[in-house]
Amino acid sequence: MTTMSSIESKDVHKIVVACDAGMGSSVMLASQLRKQLKSAQVQVEHTPVNSIPADADVVVCHVGLADRARATAPDVVLIPFQVFIGDPAVAKLVATIKSGGTINA
Repeated sequence: MTTMSSIESKDVHKIVVACDAGMGSSVMLASQLRKQLKSAQVQVEHTPVNSIPADADVVVCHVGLADRARATAPDVVLIPFQVFIGDPAVAKLVATIKSGGTINA
């Protein structure tokens, strides 16, 4: 099994926020990302970690779910975070997509 470790920001068309059940805090984070990336034409959705869609380019999930997300979507760049609002990993993802460059898992 190979895992993707990077993707160019111009190649990101869909970000999936994965959580345990697909509701609650992931809905808030997905909504926040949608607003922040509106100008970038990036689709953002939330889903349960066991149902990550095959067309996801980047998966964002809590560190506690990272192993499950990798198992579900091994070919997708995974960005794990610690806190739902204001996490540096999420802020870096948004900044890289907006300014261009490489997103590293």
